[in-house]
Amino acid sequence: MVATVKSLTLEEFLELPETKPASEFIDGQVSQKPMPQGEHSTLQSELCDRINQVTKAPKLAYAFPELRCTFGGASVVPDVAIFRWERIPRTEAGRVANRFNLQPDWAIEILSPDQSQTKVLGNLLHCSQHGTELGWLLDPAEASILIVFGDQRVQLLSGDRPLPILDGIPLSLSVEQVFGWLSL
Repeated sequence: MVATVKSLTLEEFLELPETKPASEFIDGQVSQKPMPQGEHSTLQSELCDRINQVTKAPKLAYAFPELRCTFGGASVVPDVAIFRWERIPRTEAGRVANRFNLQPDWAIEILSPDQSQTKVLGNLLHCSQHGTELGWLLDPAEASILIVFGDQRVQLLSGDRPLPILDGIPLSLSVEQVFGWLSL
């Protein structure tokens, strides 16, 4: 389901009440993300858990689920947004800020059954154009992961192929392992 509002600025979009599921603003268009289903929720939860298990204690990075990121004239909500520790916006008291007006270092999207692969890939390419180092687009129906590198090079991986991970994160995963999480 995609709802579109015409002639809205980014500032006007950011003043609107939040929707559930979240709405995004890119290329002057507002669209609402689909409601996550079982596969999507499982993959999102497992990815956040696995990444945070190896990055939180040593203060390397942190994986945030469904975090609004506003940058480059757009406001997107990746399924998982990973920020290097030193780039996490903080309040004067040192707490995590509510607004993230910068691109993630690594953005992960999980394709839902009725979601446009082109639109989701467009979001990852927008991230990459504005400094995101790595993007993953998980396609549960195909058991494949499309990788978007910082230079906008794209690679499709499946099977037991190892996945590229953000530099400095001590994590090793294959496409097969990621989709294996769907067999609880």
